Amino acid sequence: MKKLLQKRLKNEKGLTLVELLAVIVILGIIAAIAVPSIGSIIENSRIKAAKADALNAMSAAQLYFAENDTAESVTLTVLKDEGYMKDLGTLEETNGVVNKGAKGSENNITATAVYKGTSKVEFEKATVKQINESKNNVKVPTAS
Repeated sequence: MKKLLQKRLKNEKGLTLVELLAVIVILGIIAAIAVPSIGSIIENSRIKAAKADALNAMSAAQLYFAENDTAESVTLTVLKDEGYMKDLGTLEETNGVVNKGAKGSENNITATAVYKGTSKVEFEKATVKQINESKNNVKVPTAS
């Protein structure tokens, strides 16, 4: 019995060419499916990060408005320079502003978040509610 098993094991030396090609084809199919999915996951996470940065700026502006009740708006540069925000994240300092809402309305932000050099998420008078409810739009809807 032992000799029979040893003889059979000696004949099993490795994979055939067909088996090897089948494995390579299967790996190629899996890669072709996975690569686009991973790309969209990365893009969606970058958009969500930009939205989170805008929400952080809105929170910092709320603190600023509480301490400076006469202010009607505040730029992102002021929020950063006066210590309300440590870092703006993906938000650009230039032209970024948070406007104080009139009585009974929410504050809104107008800013641009840039990542990877060319990709942008723009916020035009977007409220917290609009930012949270928007899908992964490049432009958040304008407040009415």
